[in-house]
Amino acid sequence: MTTTLPPAVAPEGLAPLPFLNLQPAYLAAQAEIDAALLRVARSGWFLLGQELQAFEAAYAQSVAAPGCVGVANGLDALALSLQALGVGPGDEVIVPSNTYIATWLAVSQCGAQPVPVEPDPLSYNLDPARIEAAITPRSKVILPVHLYGLPAEMDAILAIARRHGLKVLDDCAQAHGARYRGRAVGNLADLSAWSFYPGKNLGAMGDGGGVTGADAALLDQLRVLRNYGSRIKYHNEVKGRNSRLDEIQAAVLAAKLPHLQIQTEERRHIASRLLDGLAGLPLQLPTPPAAHLESAWHLFVVRHEARDRLQAELSRQGVGSLIHYPVPPHLQPAYVELGYGEGDFPVSEAMHREVLSLPLWPGMSEAEIDRVIQAVRASV
Repeated sequence: MTTTLPPAVAPEGLAPLPFLNLQPAYLAAQAEIDAALLRVARSGWFLLGQELQAFEAAYAQSVAAPGCVGVANGLDALALSLQALGVGPGDEVIVPSNTYIATWLAVSQCGAQPVPVEPDPLSYNLDPARIEAAITPRSKVILPVHLYGLPAEMDAILAIARRHGLKVLDDCAQAHGARYRGRAVGNLADLSAWSFYPGKNLGAMGDGGGVTGADAALLDQLRVLRNYGSRIKYHNEVKGRNSRLDEIQAAVLAAKLPHLQIQTEERRHIASRLLDGLAGLPLQLPTPPAAHLESAWHLFVVRHEARDRLQAELSRQGVGSLIHYPVPPHLQPAYVELGYGEGDFPVSEAMHREVLSLPLWPGMSEAEIDRVIQAVRASV
């Protein structure tokens, strides 16, 4: 999903500082997680059971959505949502030109075509001002991504969708804990797709995904689609797939969920420290969120014209970093059939050449934050 240089041994005998450390998140909920794992092991029930039902109810409540459907991973959350929204061969789905390729792959898995739209150069999110030019009679869904944890401008996107009779599915894979105009991300669109990949703000101990929304009929359809198209064993209503959030992952996520809010506040504190500590450098910092946007700060992404040199220098100082993402989807070999080339989406291409994600995780010490700041200041 990302590229990185392995951190070198840090100067003065310091241990390397990784880009991401998942141990603090486990330790914060260790008692609950360990009890949940033991509970599932002793139950003898591992799929579509009480743990999944409990997590679905708790997660829906956490984002103020009427319902949640757990699925196997974030890609399936997107693809099954598109299928439930009626997307199929011959349809078009408007997607950001700068996103992880999973957003596009979900569209392709439905037999539809992704239609890329450039981002706003400051927020990096889908630019509403560019959407209408991409709408055609084949358009079916607008699929914004809350990139890096910052909510997209949903009011403007929803208004465009309603004018043109389109549905909106938002990719919330990086937005656990984010809020838009005081409302939790996850109940803003027709459907909202989530990833619970281990590195996400709310991460499982393996793959996991989910969909939240308010339309009971759509959610019911998703429950059928995730289980071979079946409500009753061996009776298949539609062509579904095997995409179930298992009991172990559901129990782990339910154990970690009560800690999400305080961990989100930790992320915001770390981001604030980084913004202050890196101010004034020849480096483009994340734009502080507008008053109506509360970022989940999944990633702290800076831009630098000599990004690769900066990453190499940080590595020499023992500070890890990652590139989210080195190649935009339209230039990936997987999408060569669409015929795009260099220069077709210049805003996105410039981002992908220059972005670098710095360490940020709940549980970072003030000394570790200082070390990131000092390393960047010594490297640019």
